Amino acid sequence: MKATLRYLAGIAGPSGFGSNSTAEQVTQDFSSLLPSNLTALITGATSGIGAETARVLAKRGVRVVIGARDLKKAREVREKIQKESPGAEVILLEIDLSSFASVQRFCSEFLALELPLNILMNVLSELGILGRQNRNDICYKLLRTFFVNENAGRENDRYGKEVSYNGTRAYAQSKLATILHVKEVARQLKERNAKVTINAVHPGIVKTGIIRAHKGLITDSLFFIASKLLKSISQGASTTCYVALSGKTEGVSGKYFTDCNESNCSSLANEESEAKKLWNDTYALLHKRLRQATN
Repeated sequence: MKATLRYLAGIAGPSGFGSNSTAEQVTQDFSSLLPSNLTALITGATSGIGAETARVLAKRGVRVVIGARDLKKAREVREKIQKESPGAEVILLEIDLSSFASVQRFCSEFLALELPLNILMNVLSELGILGRQNRNDICYKLLRTFFVNENAGRENDRYGKEVSYNGTRAYAQSKLATILHVKEVARQLKERNAKVTINAVHPGIVKTGIIRAHKGLITDSLFFIASKLLKSISQGASTTCYVALSGKTEGVSGKYFTDCNESNCSSLANEESEAKKLWNDTYALLHKRLRQATN
C-alpha cells in the first residue's frame, strides 16, 4: 500500500528520484562524470522506451549502437537523435531476434567495429504470439551470454553494465524468469571477479498511444483516472537510464529496480536453486537450437 501511494504521489526514493522523474532529469548531472568513449548497445530502440533511452544516452555523450530488425525505423530514430544532438554518434546494425543466425551475425558485425561495450540494454517490448516471444527471449539470452562472456574476459574494462528491461508484462512467468536469470548471471560474474554488473529494470505502466473509440461521461471519466496512473515514455525510460549511467549503481549487480530505486522481489525470485535451474535449462536449449541452426 505504501509503495502504491509513493508511486501515485511521485515521492522520491533513496536515489533522489521517483515515479515522476524523467530520463533527462535523472541523467542531467551525469555527463561530466562519465568516462570518455562509452558505448551502449541497445536492442529494441526503434520506438517507445528503447528509442527514448537511446536519445537520452546519446545526448549525454554516450556512443549508441542500435540493434534493430527494421532499419528504416532505426534510421528515423537516428535522424531525430542527431537533429537534437548534432555530435551524437549512432551506429545501426541489423538483428532479427527470431533468428539465431541473425544474432550470431550481429555479434560478429559488432566485434568487427572494434568498439568497447560498456552498456548492454536488452529492451523487449513487443507483445507477440507465445512461440515468437519464447524464441525472442532465448535469442536475447544468446546475445547476452555472448557479450557478457566477451567483456568478462577483458581486464581493462572498468565500466561495464547490463540493464535488462522486459516491457512485456502480460505473463508473470516472463518477469520472474528475467529476474532469476539476472540474479544467476550476476552470481556467476561475481565468482569470476568480472568487472561487469547486470540488473533488471521495471519501467512501470507506460502510455503508448491510448485510442478512445467512444465518447461519453463514463468513458471520459475512466480515461481520466487511467491517465493519472500511467507514465509518459520519458518517465518510463528514466529507470533504464538511471541504472545505466548513475554512479550510485556502480558495482551494484543482481538487483531489481523500479522508479529509479532498488526494489524488493518476491521470495521465489530470490531462490538461488530456481535461478540455477533456469540457467541450466536455458543453456541446454541454446546449445540444442544452435546445433539445429548450423545443421
